[in-house]
Amino acid sequence: MTVEPRSTLATHEVENQPGAPAARDLWASDATLRDHVLAAGGREDAAATAGASFGTEALRAAGEAARANPPELKLFDRAGRRLDEVHFHPGYHEVMQAGMAAGYAALAWDGAPGGHATHAAMVYMLSQVEPGICCPLTMTYAAVPALAADPALEAVWAPKLTGTDYDPSIAPVGRKRAATMGMAMTEKQGGSDVRANTTRAEPSGGMWRLTGHKWFCSAPMSDGFLTLAYTEAGLTCFLVPRWTDEGRNPIQIQRLKEKLGNRANASSEIEYHGALAHKLGEDGRGVATIIEMVHHTRLDTAMAPAGLMRAALVEAKHWVEGRSAFQKRLIDQPLMRSVLADLALEWEGALALGMRAARAFDGDAPEDRAFARISVALAKFLSNKRCGPVILEAMECLGGMGYVEETPMPMLYREAPLNSIWEGSGNVICLDILRTLAREPMAGAALRAELEAATGADRRYDAALAAHFDRWPALPEEGEARWFAERLAVLLAASVLLRAGNAAVSDGWIATKVDGARGMVPGAVSGLDTAALIARI
Repeated sequence: MTVEPRSTLATHEVENQPGAPAARDLWASDATLRDHVLAAGGREDAAATAGASFGTEALRAAGEAARANPPELKLFDRAGRRLDEVHFHPGYHEVMQAGMAAGYAALAWDGAPGGHATHAAMVYMLSQVEPGICCPLTMTYAAVPALAADPALEAVWAPKLTGTDYDPSIAPVGRKRAATMGMAMTEKQGGSDVRANTTRAEPSGGMWRLTGHKWFCSAPMSDGFLTLAYTEAGLTCFLVPRWTDEGRNPIQIQRLKEKLGNRANASSEIEYHGALAHKLGEDGRGVATIIEMVHHTRLDTAMAPAGLMRAALVEAKHWVEGRSAFQKRLIDQPLMRSVLADLALEWEGALALGMRAARAFDGDAPEDRAFARISVALAKFLSNKRCGPVILEAMECLGGMGYVEETPMPMLYREAPLNSIWEGSGNVICLDILRTLAREPMAGAALRAELEAATGADRRYDAALAAHFDRWPALPEEGEARWFAERLAVLLAASVLLRAGNAAVSDGWIATKVDGARGMVPGAVSGLDTAALIARI
């Protein structure tokens, strides 16, 4: 039985104030996601189970508690011995357990079809509940293909990373039911330029000892980290276990980062003081080895903004359906409908791009792998650049309540920039797009085939595609890389949406994004099928 709070107060009656939205099944309530997962060959049963689990009131409360009680750094015990531990609120562990149990890190690697598409759907759904805790889950998922560089290490670590259990105990990997994997690449002086790293590796009895610092190490309580250090042969990839059979590996946490958002997750600066490590892959080929992990984390950074947009739009729609102004419900006012419909298009495009990339990750052909490389970069770039403005405008739909922490809108807004920065900020991604097209002709061919697959369906799209290739018959100058990447991503989303078959969505995307019949700000549009678009939120 639920006992409602009192609305009749001493000085006024509380009315025209929508309460919090009810808990919802994140799969059953999202027909658009279901359509994309089906088209991508994903596993509907696993996605449905995850959506029901992630959408409960209990898990949402656990995520809120994890954010309200952020990680605590415990450097020493009472006697002054080093601990280098991070302690988390129980809510953090609840969300981690739910993600692992659903197969967030495991499904893509069990050999059954549609694993990456199903994983992508889980990223999208869990990002709506607690996006910070997606970070350690994502790195655990993404580390698995990099382990193929060393079958012996893979045999030890991969089964622990790809189970559906969660074991946060402090113990070496061989004594754990399950494990998580983090990453530590960047250093102060280099950032994205990892070849400027200074961490050194010295051989030690068949293993290696690492000495140096890492400027960003997210999820420092992971059971292991993929990291980069120099040997005499050059920059090399290593797997650094957090705990060894001899005890605590000398990985010293310097501090936890005070971040804009992502507050349930711990991000740290660390130092290796002769930390024991396993070499992973060939000496001097560290970037080539770890790029497999980077590539797969990019899929998640392409999917997460679609989830954040979805969460913000659901909140905005709930509010405008339940609040009136000027003798009319907000949802019935034409200007509000234009804003919501325009924002819904941004979410539709982000979800379509991310799921199309995920489908390519599941492909076996060389063309699939080439398309996955270019499409995930385009999706990551465009969707993250649009995420912040979408959430900001959705926040404004709530008025002053959107600025209040009792709603999720401030949290969503703080999360919006993260996935654009993680694994290559905007400029890095655009330069990578140019490099991929220059060095991998198959990627360019696969992308062009995908773009041309939608020709003949809409003359505006056909004209815009022809204009793009007229404008850039070859790769652009570096200074135009953002314009070039944005246009390619917009056209790729249009191609996917045209073939998905929803006329309101594809026509709205082409009119406002491809043809440019609009103003600069959200809602500065005309002629959208607002009823159809809003109904899909």
